[in-house]
Amino acid sequence: MIGKLKGLVDSFGDDWVLIDCGGVCYEVHCSSRTLQALPRVGEAGVVFIETIVREDMIRLYGFANEAEKSWFTLLTTVQGVGARVALAILSVMSPSALSSAVALQDKAMVGRANGVGPKLATRIVTELKGKVPAIGAVDADTLGLQAALGEGVASGNIADAVSALTNLGYSSAQASAAVARVVAKEGDDTATEKLIRLGLRELSQ
Repeated sequence: MIGKLKGLVDSFGDDWVLIDCGGVCYEVHCSSRTLQALPRVGEAGVVFIETIVREDMIRLYGFANEAEKSWFTLLTTVQGVGARVALAILSVMSPSALSSAVALQDKAMVGRANGVGPKLATRIVTELKGKVPAIGAVDADTLGLQAALGEGVASGNIADAVSALTNLGYSSAQASAAVARVVAKEGDDTATEKLIRLGLRELSQ
């Protein structure tokens, strides 16, 4: 089983790259984020590999890091999410952003991916709740706060502060991460106004 490929980048396609490993070129299908992260043609590159074998096909899928690979594997456990849809999701969201979206139960964020409708987005965040890969996830404090927000059990001051920051134009993931950092320093009983003020300071750094 191929776990990782190291070789020279031979050429690119819309959703694939050819990696030359000692004269043998492997066609590897990737998210657009991974393709953009790879070096130019002729330079050395590395991709983590997931191999999918079917009766009529053997296909290699490549990832920039183990976190992206872990999310691909997890996403494809959801009914209706095949390899193509999983790559589409990973093309518009980093592993940490996906971790936040699932914790926050933010189906709108997942639904930005091509081929993901409202029903499928809901199924993804619902079925993957509590299954965020440890590799490359957001820090535990932030993830815990986001999960509480997603479940609707976060304390009022925290939920109000995150809501205020999102109303100012920040994403739910950005706002909750900033508030989580403030709570870690100031405590979870910090007044809403202070959480907002210090949260804005965190976001401006």
